[in-house]
Amino acid sequence: MNHDRTLYGHLPRMLTLSFAVLVALNLVACKKEEVKAPPAPVEVNAVKIEPQTIPVEVTFVAQVESSHQVEIVARVNGFLDKILYTEGAVVKRGETMFLMDQKPYIAQVNAARAALENYKAQLWTAQSNLDRIKPLVELDAASKSDLDNAIGAVKSAEAAVQQSRAHLEVAELNLSYTVIKAPVTGVSGEAEVREGAYLTAGLGGHLSYVAHVDPAWITFSVSQNQLAKSRAQIAAGNLIAPPNDEYSVGLELSKGELYPHTGKVSFVAPSFNRETGTFQIRAEISNPDGILQPGMFVTAILSGLQRPNALVVPQRAVQKTSDSHVVFVVTSEDTVEPRPVIAGAWVGNDWVIEKGLKPGEQIITNGFQRLAPGMPVKVVAAALNTDQNQSTDPATPAATN
Repeated sequence: MNHDRTLYGHLPRMLTLSFAVLVALNLVACKKEEVKAPPAPVEVNAVKIEPQTIPVEVTFVAQVESSHQVEIVARVNGFLDKILYTEGAVVKRGETMFLMDQKPYIAQVNAARAALENYKAQLWTAQSNLDRIKPLVELDAASKSDLDNAIGAVKSAEAAVQQSRAHLEVAELNLSYTVIKAPVTGVSGEAEVREGAYLTAGLGGHLSYVAHVDPAWITFSVSQNQLAKSRAQIAAGNLIAPPNDEYSVGLELSKGELYPHTGKVSFVAPSFNRETGTFQIRAEISNPDGILQPGMFVTAILSGLQRPNALVVPQRAVQKTSDSHVVFVVTSEDTVEPRPVIAGAWVGNDWVIEKGLKPGEQIITNGFQRLAPGMPVKVVAAALNTDQNQSTDPATPAATN
C-alpha cells in the first residue's frame, strides 16, 4: 500500500519532466527548421582586364578652306561685255568666265601691226641702200661717210622693227586680257559686277574668285592648355606620338556621317596666334566629289597618338552614379565588390579607366540589378578585354610640339 502511494506520488513529477523534454525537443527541431541554406551564387558574365596599347583620336571643330583660291580681276581697263559662266558652279581651268569689250584693243593690235610693217619696209630700204654703197666704196666711188650713214640707217631700222614688234606683242597681250579665263579648276564665286560696268585694271577691277577644292584644306586650332597637356602626357609616357609626327585626319560632317576620305597634317604654325592664344594646324584631304565646300564647319578627327598600358572595360560594365562611376569586381572569394573608378576617354564601345582598377581583375558586365555588395557570384563567361578601338581623348597631338 505504501509502495503504491509512493508511485502515485512521483507520477505527476515524471509526467512534468517528460513534457518538458518533449517541449525542448520540439524547440530544437523548430530551430533546425529555421536555419536556411546559404544562397546560391548568382551567375554573371565578366571580362578580365589586361593592359593594352590603344590608338587615340582627338577631335576639333574645324573649317574647310580652298587649297588654292584665286581672285579674278581685270588686267586691262574697259567695259565688261559678257558674263559667260554659271555663278557658283565648278569651272575648269582655261574656261572663259568674263568677256570685255574688245574693239579698242583690236584696233590697237591692227595699228601696231601696221607700224611693224612700215618699219620692216624702212629696214628693207636701208638694207638695199647699204648693199649698193658697199661695192662703190670698194671702187672709191663712194666715201666712207656714205658707208657709215648706210650702216647706221640699217641698224636704226632694225631697232625700230624690234620696238614695233614689242608694241604689237603688248597690244596682242592686252587684247587677250579682255578674255578672262579661270586660272584653276574649282568652285566659282558670284560675279561682283554686271555687264556694262567699266573695269579698272588691278584691285579696282575685282570680278569674282575661283576656289580649288580638290584637295581641300582643313584648318583647326589647338589651345595653349591642350598643347601643355599633350606635351606633359607624352613626356610622362602616357601617350606615344606617331613616327615623324605623321598624323592622319578624318572628318565628321554636320549630320554625323563620316567623310569617306582621310587626309594628312600638312602644316603646323610655328608660333601661337597672339590674338587668340591658339596654335593653328592644317590638313590636306582629297575632295574628288566636291562634298567639302570652303567655309563649311566639320569635326576633324586627328589620329596617330597611342596610349600604352591602358585598362579598358566595356561601357555597359560602368555604372554612372550622381557623382562618380562604379564597376562591379569579382573578388578572389568570388563575391561582388562595387568599386568606384575614374573613367577617362571612350574607346569605341569601351571605356578607359584612369584609376580604380588593377590588371587581371574581372569586371562584371551584366545583371547589376541582382547584385549586392558581398553577394557570391559565379562567372559563367569570362574573356580578356582586348578590343582595339579608337579612343576619343582630350589630349592634343605631338605635331603641336
